[in-house]
Amino acid sequence: MRIDKMLANLGYGSRKDVKKLLKDGVVQVNEQKVKDAKHHVNPEKDLVTIHGEKVEYKEFIYLMMNKPQGVISATEDIEHETVLDLLEAGDLVFSPFPVGRLDKDTEGLLLLTNDGQLAHRLLSPKKHVPKTYFAVINSEVTKEDVEAFKKGVILDDGYLTKPGELKIIKSDLTSDIELTITEGKFHQVKRMFEAVGKRVIYLQRISMGALQLDESLELGEYRELTDEEINKLIEYEAK
Repeated sequence: MRIDKMLANLGYGSRKDVKKLLKDGVVQVNEQKVKDAKHHVNPEKDLVTIHGEKVEYKEFIYLMMNKPQGVISATEDIEHETVLDLLEAGDLVFSPFPVGRLDKDTEGLLLLTNDGQLAHRLLSPKKHVPKTYFAVINSEVTKEDVEAFKKGVILDDGYLTKPGELKIIKSDLTSDIELTITEGKFHQVKRMFEAVGKRVIYLQRISMGALQLDESLELGEYRELTDEEINKLIEYEAK
């Protein structure tokens, strides 16, 4: 990889900015000054430093966000704030994108990455990757609802959903539940409850495959995945 491309990708500025760093003689490869922007490096093996500080190279970025309400799961939008608007510039240089989508008024776990292959496999209908949601429902959720979801319910367009695992946490005038589904139809959780005559008044995704929402993340906050979390995701989608 060209040294100027590598440094630009890692957020050290535009190609023009990087060329100035090279010209100033502050960039070294294996303890040798490099001024030629076309100089090729092996990011995995060569030691690259700027002002004596080691440059840590990474090809992919994996971010966990606790998505707040009012923000859409898209890379750009003319009218609304997107999840990318919540990222810092140093993370934006990797061009991450949301894996799947959460509705504008839905909170919780959202994975952002630039690893297209992993994203494709996690979203593939053939993989049946489970997604678990916490929801507050506007009325009493019953054992009959649990059985109905277990068989699959018919949505407003006539589609019969795959079986969902519904757990009742609290059932009263309003109910707290967890629902695990393996597909991602438009507004699916809300439409499944509408199919049994109920309405979702709050929705939060808490897991996707092997990835669990970090409860220490405030709404709108995000962090990089740990190596362990990344490995779990890769191993999960490989099953």
